[in-house]
Amino acid sequence: MQDKPTYAAVTVAYWGFTLTDGALRMLVLLHFHALGFSPLNLALLFLLYEAMGILTNFFGGWIGARFGLRLTLFAGLGIQILALMLLSFNDPAWVLAVSVAYVMGAQALSGIAKDLTKMSSKSAVKLVVSDANGALFRWVAALTGSKNALKGIGFFLGGALLQGMGFQGALWLMAGALAVVLLASLIGIRSDLGKTKTVITRGDLFSKTPAINWLSFARVFLFASRDVWFVVGLPIFLSGVLGWSYHQVGAFMALWIIGYGIVQGIVPHITRSARDPQSATRAARLWGFVLAALPLVLGLALTQQWSDPGTVLISGLLVFGVIFAINSALHSYLIVAFADDDKVSLAVGFYYMANAVGRFLGTLLSGLVYQLAGLEACLYVSGGMVLIAALSVCMISPSPEKQTPAP
Repeated sequence: MQDKPTYAAVTVAYWGFTLTDGALRMLVLLHFHALGFSPLNLALLFLLYEAMGILTNFFGGWIGARFGLRLTLFAGLGIQILALMLLSFNDPAWVLAVSVAYVMGAQALSGIAKDLTKMSSKSAVKLVVSDANGALFRWVAALTGSKNALKGIGFFLGGALLQGMGFQGALWLMAGALAVVLLASLIGIRSDLGKTKTVITRGDLFSKTPAINWLSFARVFLFASRDVWFVVGLPIFLSGVLGWSYHQVGAFMALWIIGYGIVQGIVPHITRSARDPQSATRAARLWGFVLAALPLVLGLALTQQWSDPGTVLISGLLVFGVIFAINSALHSYLIVAFADDDKVSLAVGFYYMANAVGRFLGTLLSGLVYQLAGLEACLYVSGGMVLIAALSVCMISPSPEKQTPAP
């Protein structure tokens, strides 16, 4: 570890943001489902959130390289506070179109905030941790895993706050807590963190490295494969078909994300042979094809009614979470490892732009496919997307000097 205070400050800020981000997603989903929004309308509430993530990551990497990661991190925290306050003014008496448009706008700000914070935090790890003896893989996995575990806690927190304080009260509480995090983290991060020493051109916004391009392409479909059933289809199925309460839905979604985050944090111990970019690429290929089979089998089990649908669904999605976490952690390490030190935020921003594209696609399809054909269809689409992601990783050569050209 080269700079422990900076890593600690970045991590605490990222943790604080992640709690509010997870809680906000569950608050919005459950609150507007209770108001009678259809699955497709619920998906629309999150579309601008994901769409703004695409633009934010694309230009945020340049901003971070030009002005430093301290600026982008604090901007992310500040914009999230603004988004929370704006959402609290939504009035259930508004007509549907106005309410949807207003919430989409506030969610767009939250999407900008999320990706500014994520890009800043992930890029900072590259600059404060050496890659000796697999240390970078361990610290990236630890940051990513802890973030997702806290996001799961945020899901649970969102359901509990909605039940106990109502929609508006929960938003005000989260905005105040995040303001404290922002003030506390101002003194812990140096102002020059992440600033590039070279001139950046418009061409630098696009990756020229085949490995990064193929990995980003794979990321689109990897995260779309999760969100196509996770964002809208699963919670509505649990609530509307299986009859679960809000507490139960929030608790399961929270535990799934928490477990996913815990597994991400220990992936370096699971994939012990992955200690450098070449071995990690080979591991990502293997685990990608393992993951592709799971949603297809799970969808078939629900379609053919092999057993109790609740038991089959919960068991299958728990296994999916474990394998998905391994894939995600390997991808997260590879993008940091492939990036140049001087322009790390550009590479990470480009990669997480692809991540946001996948989440946008998955979110839209989650509401649309579920409304048209149910959760089983969401799972079939998920399996096809994972297969595309696994095949894309196969285009990355384990030898850096023999990279397959990418479009």
